[in-house]
Amino acid sequence: MSRWVIFNADDFGASAGINQGIIDAHAKGVVTSTSFMVTGRAAEAAVEMARDHPDLSIGLHWDVWGEDERQFDTRNLDASREELYRQLDEFDRMFGRAPTHIDSHQHAHKSDHLLPVFKEIVLPMGIPLRGVSNLSYVGGFYAQWEWKVTNLEYVSVEFLQKLLREEAPEGWTEFSCHPGYISDDFDSIYLSEREEELRTLTDSRITDYLDEQGIQTGSYIDYQKATNSTSLN
Repeated sequence: MSRWVIFNADDFGASAGINQGIIDAHAKGVVTSTSFMVTGRAAEAAVEMARDHPDLSIGLHWDVWGEDERQFDTRNLDASREELYRQLDEFDRMFGRAPTHIDSHQHAHKSDHLLPVFKEIVLPMGIPLRGVSNLSYVGGFYAQWEWKVTNLEYVSVEFLQKLLREEAPEGWTEFSCHPGYISDDFDSIYLSEREEELRTLTDSRITDYLDEQGIQTGSYIDYQKATNSTSLN
């Protein structure tokens, strides 16, 4: 069995800088998919940019908190269910189709109380749901594992090569990432780190290493095609 990796960039639509960083990471690097925030202040601009990049898979990044500037009680399951339906409808309005995959900001959907709601709604749609679908997930490519403490080693070329070597088994694996540029329309504790992620994701040493390891990159669209093909055989 082959080894396939989906490089998925979170937060598409959050800001002008993040939008451009994700597009650059796709056009000039290894990013194959992204997760889109219908709540983002640069959401409409992201939709326009995506039209020029049809090979970029775009899923829904369910978001109710933003960068901690909004309050939402996810334990109100009726409100959470309604908000998931609303964001799915908004995604369809903006792109004219369903998302290629679904995940959430700050991994909200993985909480014990919310996961059943997401499974109930998403799985019958046949859309891959992060942490539930039949593919592995790697979130180690991230530079801030302690609150406001940055360690760029964890988004370096060498560390990503290590992750690819050790955590990309046979089959399909999603590697999440957060590339972007700093821009005036977005404030977060995770800013300069995004630019460092972008440098790594567009470094030719990563594509060379993928070839060396025999790892192929694909998108969520490719994953769904492969999964459907296997189920028909």
